[in-house]
Amino acid sequence: MNQHTFDLSGKDNKTGAGSLLVKGEVDTRHGPILYLEDVSVSFDGFKALNQLSLYIEAGELRCLIGPNGAGKTTLMDVITGKTRPDTGSVFFGQTIDLLQMDEPAIAQAGICRKFQKPSVFDALTVFENMELALKADKRTWPTLFHRLTGEQTDRIHEITGTIGLSSSHQLRAGILSHGQKQWLEIGMLLMQEPKVMLVDEPIAGMTHQEVERTAELLLSLQGQRSIVVVEHDMEFVRSIARKVTVLHEGSVLTEGTMDEVQNDPRVIQVYLGG
Repeated sequence: MNQHTFDLSGKDNKTGAGSLLVKGEVDTRHGPILYLEDVSVSFDGFKALNQLSLYIEAGELRCLIGPNGAGKTTLMDVITGKTRPDTGSVFFGQTIDLLQMDEPAIAQAGICRKFQKPSVFDALTVFENMELALKADKRTWPTLFHRLTGEQTDRIHEITGTIGLSSSHQLRAGILSHGQKQWLEIGMLLMQEPKVMLVDEPIAGMTHQEVERTAELLLSLQGQRSIVVVEHDMEFVRSIARKVTVLHEGSVLTEGTMDEVQNDPRVIQVYLGG
């Protein structure tokens, strides 16, 4: 039996009566926080994902690389509920079946996604953007009469410090640099207290200094939550990744350290131009 084969029924007797696990909590006691097994997705006969299996550990920072059409975007779409696979299993921890949940429920459970283009509210200040992203009751009535607690205000200031925007919290987001907008959106994700963050090409369009700061930011977040980064810039990947997964034609081609991946003849052939 493969070391990454799990009981997908959720009937492990250790999660039954007397367990300390709260219902709905992510159970990573017997394996990764996120795993996909034998996932396939077809679009008009084209297999975007082909029996793909992927396992992400709790607190891990993983980089996904691969040529255009390798399946990276489809993979993230499946994890977040945007695309339903034709076959396979997708679990969040040991017991939460993501294929039984819609996009809002998956986000509420703790899986958040950052797209390549930052989506912040330009007319609002950095602080106001962060306030809107609070993990709270978003129904109209509570929102209209919501007042920040001291704890929430402290949390906003803490995260603006983490993303390097403490001195900019009263500036309108629209006047921030491209890199600062990217960091603001990462901060907005952090306000939602995610357990898994999916980050798509975070350094596209950044200056060299912004790239370095983004690497520092992502490295500072690992361990606290799992982070999956899709990126094409190999120098940036090398600067942040302990483990790299290479996708090709909808499947995992290989995994390992950046050195191992770059020296793999299959990777050289299909991705690195050898």
